[in-house]
Amino acid sequence: MVTGGGGGIGRACALRLAAAGAYVIVVDLDGVAAEKVAAEIGGEPAAVDLSVADAADGLRADVDVLVNNAGLQHVAPLSDFPPERFAYLQTVMVEAPFRLVRRVLPHMYGRGWGRVVNISSVHGLIASPFKAGYVTAKHALEGLSKTVALEGAEHGVTSNCVSPAFVRTPLVDKQIADQAKQHGISEDEVIGKVMLDRAAIKRLVEPDEVAETVAFLCTPAADMITGASIPLDGGWTAH
Repeated sequence: MVTGGGGGIGRACALRLAAAGAYVIVVDLDGVAAEKVAAEIGGEPAAVDLSVADAADGLRADVDVLVNNAGLQHVAPLSDFPPERFAYLQTVMVEAPFRLVRRVLPHMYGRGWGRVVNISSVHGLIASPFKAGYVTAKHALEGLSKTVALEGAEHGVTSNCVSPAFVRTPLVDKQIADQAKQHGISEDEVIGKVMLDRAAIKRLVEPDEVAETVAFLCTPAADMITGASIPLDGGWTAH
């Protein structure tokens, strides 16, 4: 199961896991996008609004690999950050993964094997200004992932975060526009001076690179990797 599987990182993960032989449940707010990806890989679409607290409770529980990817961003100074928007981000990126993990773990425990992969962010490891909702949610997701790792270890279940820097997706395209407005600079300057300022490798991450890391975490070679956060950040957190 891949949430936010209709586009961007989620779509790349769905395609990569399907290529490895998985039957993928593609969960997305956009039902048309979910259907398109599912048709492309012979999977199963599920149109679900994860901002509705109990929406995740209606999804299938017989899942061996769960990829919590669905997310969104809101850029604003703390003094102007709408509380309802802050809460919305926590529901989608913290409560929904919690509910999904809670739902699928009994099946994984019964099999004695399972993989939980959470698409976190470099912002799950460090903070940036103007992103209080996102940074808070991703830090919480990192903590949830570690707890799942500790509880699931004896049952053959691993739980890890993949934490990329800015990935070339529609979500990041919107962030570029928002940051340009916030800082009063051009979009090219946002990429070079804001997004890639601290990165040693001066380019955006590609969705396929994230998907390859997710796929690796589902292989026997990664059996001893759990409770970890793997940064795909071009050296951002090396500072």
